[in-house]
Amino acid sequence: MARALRLAERGRYTAHPNPVVGCVLVRDGAVVGEGWHAKTGEAHAEVNALRAAGDAAQGSVAYVTLEPCSHQGRTPPCAATLAQAGVGKVIAAMQDPSREVAGQGFKILTAAGVEVQTGLMQSAAAALNRGFLKRVTEQRPLVRLKLAASIDGAIAMASGDSQWITGPEARADVQRLRARSGAIMTGIGTVLSDDPSLNVRATDIETGGLQPIRVVLDSRLRMPLAAGMLALRGTTLVCCTGDPDGKALQDTSAVVKSFPVVDGRVDADAVLRELALRGVNEVLVEAGAALAGDLLEKNLVDELVIYQAPHIMGSQTMRLVNTPSWTSLTDRQALTITDVRRIGRDTRITAIPTQSD
Repeated sequence: MARALRLAERGRYTAHPNPVVGCVLVRDGAVVGEGWHAKTGEAHAEVNALRAAGDAAQGSVAYVTLEPCSHQGRTPPCAATLAQAGVGKVIAAMQDPSREVAGQGFKILTAAGVEVQTGLMQSAAAALNRGFLKRVTEQRPLVRLKLAASIDGAIAMASGDSQWITGPEARADVQRLRARSGAIMTGIGTVLSDDPSLNVRATDIETGGLQPIRVVLDSRLRMPLAAGMLALRGTTLVCCTGDPDGKALQDTSAVVKSFPVVDGRVDADAVLRELALRGVNEVLVEAGAALAGDLLEKNLVDELVIYQAPHIMGSQTMRLVNTPSWTSLTDRQALTITDVRRIGRDTRITAIPTQSD
């Protein structure tokens, strides 16, 4: 199963919005076939493993990281395919909670006389597909907030000068975060000040041609027609409030959609639910202090990735997040640090928001 999990990781940048899945076929103590799901619309992990095994799949044990699918989509149902291939036993790390499967794959296998076991390395398998699981169970994608700051918590000088706080290795690492995301979200303030592209530019990451949806929260529809991202391949979703005239923007291929207002801003939760409907499993937020703080205040952040540069920028600076409703120590957001590592000269801290002690 550990091998199947490692195989599943190979689809990290190409399989979404599908989950990443790996499969290993074992017969008489030897691996006879293995596979992973590489891209939506292409063969699933189980099918690739069966193709690799050929006739040796007969009587084998299939170790798969997620319940085999039970429905006909772009590809046939994997549960039936495993049974037809003569697999004798399926050991799945976890059940697929999506409405289309939800135990039906196991029922197909059992009805065909295939022994089924589940739960082996379940927590590791769930961690592998956190965004997919959140989307299908909560109808919201996983939100990952990326922050970059000096060691004293500054994201820019008072003038707005911020290029570059972190080194090239950290910026390359952000490209990997972008590549695994179905959408990248920012605020109109960042667009107006930095004109970001919000795309995957790294040539060493194989994405299968996928680019994340670029999402701009822009309540008053101030998006410049000359914004660089509008000239790029892929979708730019501009989220406004009310019913402003977005025809000029839509003529640039941008999608303009109106959302409710919460505290004078675009309702970020409603935007996230819209992205879930569009099949987005993970959202990477690359924004300024205002949007970052708003998401934290509204408890909409699932994970933070903080790049900390080894320098002090001093007092004439802009801070990491803007959280005006936090006025006492009891308001602070506790974090559980899950990973710390050096990325070039910088330090990358990965953490999840938790309840205060």
